[in-house]
Amino acid sequence: MDMLASENSDMDDYNFFVGQEFSDVKIFRKKIKEAAIAQHFELRIIKSDLIRYFAKCATDGCPWRIRAVKLPNVSKFAIRSLEGTHTCGKNAQKGHHQASVDWIVNFIEERLRDNMNYKPKDILQDIQRQYGITIPYKQAWRAKERGLAAIYGSSEEGYCLLPAYCEQIRKSNPGSIAQVFTTGSDNRFHRLFVAFHASIYGFLKGCLPLVGLGGIQLKSKYLGTLLSATCFDADGALFPLAFGVVDAENDESWMWFLSELHKLLELNTENIPQLTFLSDGQKGITDAIKRKFPTAFHGFCMRYLTESVNKEFKNSRLVHLLWKAAYSVTAGGFKERMAEIEEVSPEAAKWIQEIPPCQWAVPYFEGSRFGHLSSNIEEFNKWILEARELPIIQVIERIHSKLMFEFDDRRVRSLGWMSRLAPSAEKRMSEALSRASAFQVLRSDEVEFEVLSSDRSDIVNIGTRRCSCRDWQLFGLPCCHAVAALISCRKDFYAFSASFFTVANYHQTYSRVIHPIPDRSEWSKAIEGSMDEDNRVLVRPPKFRRPPGRPEKKRLCVEDLNREKHTVHCSRCNQTGHYKTTCKVIVKGIEYF
Repeated sequence: MDMLASENSDMDDYNFFVGQEFSDVKIFRKKIKEAAIAQHFELRIIKSDLIRYFAKCATDGCPWRIRAVKLPNVSKFAIRSLEGTHTCGKNAQKGHHQASVDWIVNFIEERLRDNMNYKPKDILQDIQRQYGITIPYKQAWRAKERGLAAIYGSSEEGYCLLPAYCEQIRKSNPGSIAQVFTTGSDNRFHRLFVAFHASIYGFLKGCLPLVGLGGIQLKSKYLGTLLSATCFDADGALFPLAFGVVDAENDESWMWFLSELHKLLELNTENIPQLTFLSDGQKGITDAIKRKFPTAFHGFCMRYLTESVNKEFKNSRLVHLLWKAAYSVTAGGFKERMAEIEEVSPEAAKWIQEIPPCQWAVPYFEGSRFGHLSSNIEEFNKWILEARELPIIQVIERIHSKLMFEFDDRRVRSLGWMSRLAPSAEKRMSEALSRASAFQVLRSDEVEFEVLSSDRSDIVNIGTRRCSCRDWQLFGLPCCHAVAALISCRKDFYAFSASFFTVANYHQTYSRVIHPIPDRSEWSKAIEGSMDEDNRVLVRPPKFRRPPGRPEKKRLCVEDLNREKHTVHCSRCNQTGHYKTTCKVIVKGIEYF
């Protein structure tokens, strides 16, 4: 009953009558097309131009006819005659000739403006729900691509505008780096590198010397991967340093990206800081760091490593123990956690042991990570998740807009901070101070102390800024034992905190402004005034378009270490191909299932 009422309502929405007027011929054509689709009949257009429109129902024997004409001296169109009623019934539920790609584009345009990730399957569902017809998936996909191009510009146009856009970045934000590289005689897009001056300055003046590296596939018409270098500010928040787009992510592209990163640091500081890199451990990144930053440390991103283990063994208990092993502060504690992992799964323990612990575990890692065992690349990737299907310029504009907002928001918010350290560091110091009040401190000499608690004793050296619990060394902030020792000798424990965490450093990090970029209408004028037509570089898209189907999953770091996939081994029957829990071998009269 409800369905019948709904159908009648749809029919009423598209009822026509003689004398009915429309503002112009386009509106009339759109209305008659929607009526045909909604009421499930096919149109056979006999005559259609700027002054006349004559059509009938395409079903043989159906008497329905309509004729409309343009009114004199105005743009309006009016129905002159309307004959017969449909006797054909609903005959277009599985498709409709009038439901063209252009019609679908018109149907989805507003939805695309609100949600650029409006999926083809959702388009199919919405059209089925509203008009009761089924269109091919490919037609919906093509309509979405055309709709995005109409709203945001085509992918081809995006590559073509790159040189002008890079020029505008450099002009509006002096000191920034924005370069596009092409390949071949026909200037195909190859690579793009962007680093805003405010980001470079903020990193060198206030961020932790900790850099995360990673890539994310773009989903536009052509192949491409966004590579990025991100850092941590004094409050532990994401701080993007530089990013680039390459036509393909491989060893060569990572070598190029790290080379550009090294060059920008050389240009902006006399002494490049001692850096620690975090990544997924793929070979291309490892080799590039060794080549371009030979004195830097390189560790695995623990989030990526634990996700790999979970995917390989499907065991959350293993993931929990792996995190505990990574955060162990002593070699003994690490070995205990690894023994627990071996009890749960010998195969997993063997798999993990093939990755050198000096690349991920706290007791063996030589570089400074300040408590950050995972990179924040995934957080940066979320900035552009919605824009991945758009032309390359739209992706860069999304990052630029987000950077403008975050820099301004954090700069203003930090003006109200009254503490000496950024909030997250201040909280850690407050907790240490609270615990320190319960300790007994014995002084050995000017710099060395023994700090006694109810269950342990720790040696603190305020000269070397070390504690036997290792928290001071690992986090860059005095631990509770160090705070107790410093208070006992009436020293300012804040003065023994790493300068990276101070509010003053935070202000320096966001002291430079990221300026807006002029509207596109200004770009062409700037280019025309700065170079001759003959010298202008026209960047063309990469040769290869994005292939159909679901993209290949990102490689696991274990594969980059050239490790063979582990063989499942049963500890009961000593055979391969199954685990102990699924063993069906009969041992000593007992059948195991």
